[in-house]
Amino acid sequence: MRFRRLCAAALLATGTLLAPLPAHAATSCQDVTFPVRIGLTPLVTTQETMAGRLCVPSGATTVQVLIPGGTYDRTYWDVGFEPSTHSFTRAQNNAGFATLALDRLGTGKSTKPLSVLVTASTQASAVHQVISTLKPRFGKVIVAGHSIGSAMAMIEAGTYRDVDGVLVTGFTHKMNYITVVPVLANMIPAGLDAGYLTTAPDTRYNSFHKPGPLIPGSISFDESTKDVFAATEAVDTILLNTVIIPISRNITVPVFVVVGNDTHFCSSGLPLMGSDCSSAAALKSDEAPFFPAVPRLDTYVLNGYGHSINYAPNAPDYHSAVAEWARGI
Repeated sequence: MRFRRLCAAALLATGTLLAPLPAHAATSCQDVTFPVRIGLTPLVTTQETMAGRLCVPSGATTVQVLIPGGTYDRTYWDVGFEPSTHSFTRAQNNAGFATLALDRLGTGKSTKPLSVLVTASTQASAVHQVISTLKPRFGKVIVAGHSIGSAMAMIEAGTYRDVDGVLVTGFTHKMNYITVVPVLANMIPAGLDAGYLTTAPDTRYNSFHKPGPLIPGSISFDESTKDVFAATEAVDTILLNTVIIPISRNITVPVFVVVGNDTHFCSSGLPLMGSDCSSAAALKSDEAPFFPAVPRLDTYVLNGYGHSINYAPNAPDYHSAVAEWARGI
């Protein structure tokens, strides 16, 4: 008996030998690539490759296809700084959902075509081609985006109608141009061709995280992993995803809109200069006219942080809200 007690104590002292495996231990992840064709016209196209990271928990039947925002690549969805708090993919995998975090064309491990070919609509077309390859494997597909990636998600869903739900984060139909224009104006060439831009050094906190707390490790990770966006991506983002010609009116599946205290998309008190993000109910009232055909519109406001909400200290609250919403569609 004494020997057995000593063995048990020794095992406990070694740490995890008697502890249960973490929920994400059963998740299989791999880097993947997809051939896609894009072009300014259907008759003149180029063959490109869209890359991403696919993580599939055992038994997962729903996949979330994740599109990052401008100057971000797939790492936005799997933040390496304190990932137990900030990794969206880890949270969704732990909740039982597969995730495919994509690199937009021109970023990460995806190919980098001439920037003039890279618009929000061509990105949406590329994502549609990726989704077409996933559908035989998964029963449901949710397309999700952050910031300009949300514009692409709505273009994809409104144009091709091939998904079961749309997650919109860091984006509303009423853009605050007073804050957005200076961010765009301060971008610098990224060295691919003149149309590819990124943020100037040490500007990301003010551009994407304020009024959240300035956490050096978080901002340092964001700066070290920043990527590019093509100026042409902004053109049809504005044309197709603001009050001018909202493609979202063609979406016919459930939509979830999530924002922080985002100075780029939340109202500064001026007409049309941002949505009312004072509460989830106010945001829903503001956004509902742009989604006339959806069977269900849900909204969520993550207080205490700015635009890039995966970096928020309370990001797990919104991650959990997304998982709960996804279970219900």
